[in-house]
Amino acid sequence: MSESLNFGVDPKLAVLLGSSYNSTEKAIKELVDNAWDADASEVLITLPDQMSSDPIVVIDNGDGMTIPELRADYLKVARDRTTIKGDRTKGKGRKVRGRKGIGKFAGLMVAERMQLITRARGTQAELLFQRESMAQSKFDFERVQIPLTELKCSPDVHGTTIILSDLNRKLTHPSADKLRSILLLDYGRTADFKILVNGQETTLKDIPGEYFDISHSLPEVGEVALSFAISEGKQKLRESGIVIKVDGKPIGDPSYFGLEDQEDLPKELLKRVYGEIEVGGLRDDVTADWGAVIENSIGLQAVHVYVRTEIRKALESFFEREFKALEARIQRQNDARLRELPEYKREYATSAISRVIKKFYGESEDRIQSVVAVVLDSLERDEYWEVLRAVHEAEHGDIQALADALTNFGLLEIVMIGKQAKRRISILDSFEKMINDASTLESQVHKVFEKNTWILGVEHALLFSNKSLKTIIQEYTVKKYSGKRESKRPDLLLLSDLRKEYILIEFKRPAKSIGRDEEAQAQKYRDDLTPVVSPIRIMMMGKDVDTSLRLNSGKDIQYLSYAAVCSHARNEVEWILSSLAVEKVP
Repeated sequence: MSESLNFGVDPKLAVLLGSSYNSTEKAIKELVDNAWDADASEVLITLPDQMSSDPIVVIDNGDGMTIPELRADYLKVARDRTTIKGDRTKGKGRKVRGRKGIGKFAGLMVAERMQLITRARGTQAELLFQRESMAQSKFDFERVQIPLTELKCSPDVHGTTIILSDLNRKLTHPSADKLRSILLLDYGRTADFKILVNGQETTLKDIPGEYFDISHSLPEVGEVALSFAISEGKQKLRESGIVIKVDGKPIGDPSYFGLEDQEDLPKELLKRVYGEIEVGGLRDDVTADWGAVIENSIGLQAVHVYVRTEIRKALESFFEREFKALEARIQRQNDARLRELPEYKREYATSAISRVIKKFYGESEDRIQSVVAVVLDSLERDEYWEVLRAVHEAEHGDIQALADALTNFGLLEIVMIGKQAKRRISILDSFEKMINDASTLESQVHKVFEKNTWILGVEHALLFSNKSLKTIIQEYTVKKYSGKRESKRPDLLLLSDLRKEYILIEFKRPAKSIGRDEEAQAQKYRDDLTPVVSPIRIMMMGKDVDTSLRLNSGKDIQYLSYAAVCSHARNEVEWILSSLAVEKVP
């Protein structure tokens, strides 16, 4: 039997269709979420080779759908199923993942054609979705005809198959490794839900990072098997921690086993731990509903000590390597400023940078660098060196004097960071008045930036005007820009010691917009200077920027408005102050 079905439309459709998936792997994960909500115990995903025209196939053994269920539920776009059926699945009582009612469209991000074959209670239904026909309807879904084929099948057969064909040629085929790592973030420890991608089951080993698999025998419970991963970077794990399993079944919620109370372990690092421990010896200590292990179980206490010891050992090693790599990058970025300090001051500056990195561990590298830049600003001011000198002298005196000096030094660091951040706020307040005054000249703006490159952001705070470079450029420009061209010299040329490149900054009056004429002038300056220094990247600043320039901008030229630069700088400084608020900086 064949006919056509139609979508039913919910008023939320227009808003929800604005949602999108930023990778093909995440679109496929949406189809796995649907299988989870259908109480499937197994999902088989087949991905084609990169150069293949084969389809993507997703098969689950969930409940499947009858034709009445297709009409009432599946084809109701943007309907929140939890308002009708609750937030738990009917059979296994799982927490429902799909809520918006648009996950069915995930496949059409990947392919031109999506075929759905679903079996339930003796009926097999086949639907065909075609992106082209939906596009022609201008997304008036009530008019989209969806071919339906109904067949008989065994009452014992159930589940859904999605076949995605005519894959989007503008996108690379999904990666099996990346898909497994994404699925693990949500489904890594779930019981009774196996996912295979190209025949390979997803495991903790698929989490990007470092994996540990340890077996041990404890006198109280016998053999235990601890497996966990420490994810790299900013990977967000659903329900991080270690879960106890008995006979393969998770007991209770994931836990950090007391590590969360140890002050010297960064909390952000702890959140990247994800794993499980199989403990058959706790079988007799599990509550009747298998929801928890009896708290005063001697075996459980032994497991806690063991897990806490092993996880901490792995975290310390992992943190040391990651911290040293981060510290080396931050130190390298600030080498130029550190070299300018006298040797006896340099060691204090270096140790201060290390403490800042530890304090702000888990934040983005740019944010850590912004705090480091403020610290160096403060350490370069003479008023702070009296305390540092006291520390230096106390190192050769009695222990109490050293302890007092070090205490003052720790307090000093917090105070000086806060004071310097507040100074920057004051500078930004004055700078905003300048850029809002139509009479402000280019030369006045130039002077502010030359002494305060931090306003340009963390990356550009690392720039400096090298003295020997300045002499070379000055001699060259005197010859090149003489006579009538004398007043047409470039505004500011800085050297990035980190990238070994040059930045030509061209300022316009705060009342003047950046247009094609201004762009051409800056490019002419670069052409003139290239024989002396290269490569040169251009940065232009003015009141605002012509739209056509933004659309055509390349990697070697950047257009900025003074207002945007000032706003970004203020956000960075205010973040530093809010981070230090608990310290009650004066």
